[in-house]
Amino acid sequence: MRFIVKDGQLLPDLTHTESLTISKIPMIPQPPTNPLFAYNPDLQKLLCGKQLLFEDLPVQLTEIQTHYQNGYISYRKGITKNGNKLICSRCGNKDQQKFASYPCSRCGEQCHYCRHCLMMGRISECTPLIGWCGPDPVIPLPKNIMAWNGRLSPGQMTASNHVVEAILQNQEHLIWAVCGAGKTELLFAGIEAAIRALKRICIATPRTDVVLELTPRLKAAFPELTIASLYGGSEDRHLFAPLTIATIHQLLRFYHAFDAIILDEVDAFPYTVEESLQYAAIQSRKPASAMIYLTATPNEKWQRECRTGKRNFTTIPARFHRHPLPVPEFVWSGNWQKLLKKDKLPAIVLRWMEKRLLVGKQVLLFFPHIPLMEKALKILQQMNPEIEAVHAEDPERKVKVQRMRDKQIPLLLTTTILERGVTFPNIDVAVVGAEDPIFTESALVQIAGRAGRSKENPDGVVTFFHYGKTEEMLKARKQIVSMNREGKKRGLLDP
Repeated sequence: MRFIVKDGQLLPDLTHTESLTISKIPMIPQPPTNPLFAYNPDLQKLLCGKQLLFEDLPVQLTEIQTHYQNGYISYRKGITKNGNKLICSRCGNKDQQKFASYPCSRCGEQCHYCRHCLMMGRISECTPLIGWCGPDPVIPLPKNIMAWNGRLSPGQMTASNHVVEAILQNQEHLIWAVCGAGKTELLFAGIEAAIRALKRICIATPRTDVVLELTPRLKAAFPELTIASLYGGSEDRHLFAPLTIATIHQLLRFYHAFDAIILDEVDAFPYTVEESLQYAAIQSRKPASAMIYLTATPNEKWQRECRTGKRNFTTIPARFHRHPLPVPEFVWSGNWQKLLKKDKLPAIVLRWMEKRLLVGKQVLLFFPHIPLMEKALKILQQMNPEIEAVHAEDPERKVKVQRMRDKQIPLLLTTTILERGVTFPNIDVAVVGAEDPIFTESALVQIAGRAGRSKENPDGVVTFFHYGKTEEMLKARKQIVSMNREGKKRGLLDP
């Protein structure tokens, strides 16, 4: 699309004569708000806190332009330039290899577009990002915002109070809570405080699985509150809500939307490696807003910042059931990969499995790579044909996980896909090949955190089978031991 600037306004121009693509207009004028204009409330709810394309909107260009001319809609450049370098305003992409050009029928030029966020709709040099700059929609608050009547542990209560304070004061805060500490419940008071203060809040997580798990829990805790659940294919895509639960990818559609963001699993893939997701989290916040980070395994840099007082944080070193975290046992298993090539597993690993199969104790068994796991599966199925394996690309992944929950699978082999976000009430956990580089400190702490999570079965065995101890293994065990020590010191563990 092309525009001309006339009388302090952008005007669409389809003649391609004296007009420019939006990226070539030095300053985008913003008309003043006309308080007498009768704006479209549906458009208000659709656009408030968003950055969308023309094709995302179910209205005609004339209506969008009328709202712009009356000061209720803003246009931003979809792609900007820093010298000769292109920058995508939606995803923050600066990698010039992730831009391409094509002959554009809209502007009549060879037009560059961003390939990095192409799946969310093509954004090019002539594409404006459309946002709302009128008043926010007013959503009536229910008389009773929260219906949850549970009790928090002392550790949860301390963290909960810090979350409330950070949200109300627009601060950043890290909650460093062990696996199984009950992170979701400690957020409830902060969410209630935000809603009561007319703040818009978002819980963002790297994975769809977590969104699907959190949504019913939060709807049960806040039954009268409008809650949007956003992920690929979600029906809530255009729902305006005071509380949003979303994958971080969905935040690419938001701009200065939230007064508070709770970023769950901040250490998890893909958030840690994709700069566009970190960019999305930042630009979806209002300039004055709160950011709450949740993790059981902060990276080394963040741990150092916590120790040196450079980062505000709260630790919850104990689980809600007041039992210590299972400490991993290191067991040398020799050259297990060499044995596996001969269709064998180390005898010590087999004995560990047999012992649990005999007493009916479920097991989660981690492998570093899919081909190795599949070879091991054939061997273990000779012991019990009901043993299964699962990985990220497995089309039956959700079915198998549910069957494991239903205790229909005695032993489930898995890659790191199940290192977090799943809870089985009574399992032992083992890693075969714990020395592999894929098993970082963070991954190993999370894996160990799968055991002993329930109040009824708070004890679980965690074993790292290895062909040589690694620094990551030692750091993981040290972190778990340190948390148990702190939990005992603070009186959060039963004798």
